[in-house]
Amino acid sequence: MSSEKEFEKKINNLKIKYKVIFESDEGQEVISDLEKRCHYHSTTNVKGDSHESAYMEGQRSVLLFIKQMLQKENKNVK
Repeated sequence: MSSEKEFEKKINNLKIKYKVIFESDEGQEVISDLEKRCHYHSTTNVKGDSHESAYMEGQRSVLLFIKQMLQKENKNVK
């Protein structure tokens, strides 16, 4: 098996694990809490403080990654 196929298999297995955890009732509560804490619905720009803006955007990017792992794949998109 090629290393690319092995990598793809690992990612798919990891996505399944993310879904098992975050699609449970408890996982949905955690996602909802993270949306509030990690600036999902608000700006991360702090006027005059680029360090705080970067920190907040870093928090947000983790949540975006989790949500990306939970996305259903569209096989028609290339």
